[in-house]
Amino acid sequence: MAAQQLEIDDTTLFDNLDDRQVEFGGRVDGEDYQFAVQYSVIEALSGSQPDGDVEESFRRYRDPITQAALAALANGPDRPIIVISEKDLDQEARA
Repeated sequence: MAAQQLEIDDTTLFDNLDDRQVEFGGRVDGEDYQFAVQYSVIEALSGSQPDGDVEESFRRYRDPITQAALAALANGPDRPIIVISEKDLDQEARA
């Protein structure tokens, strides 16, 4: 069985300042999902708090965020929005 791949729709990137997360849409195996990556994930990847344009930081760390998104999706694809947390980075690193 081939590994799942996430196709991120860059036109859907949205910096949700209130919830401290970047939201985006993506497609996995022909199914559309809504994702949100917490600022703390970007901070863990970069080693510092997102400063200024968090969407640029998202793009810089796109590959590990994509892998963490797949780990988060595996934990419950039936949620209206799949929230990617630092725990998902840990799961991705062990895979």
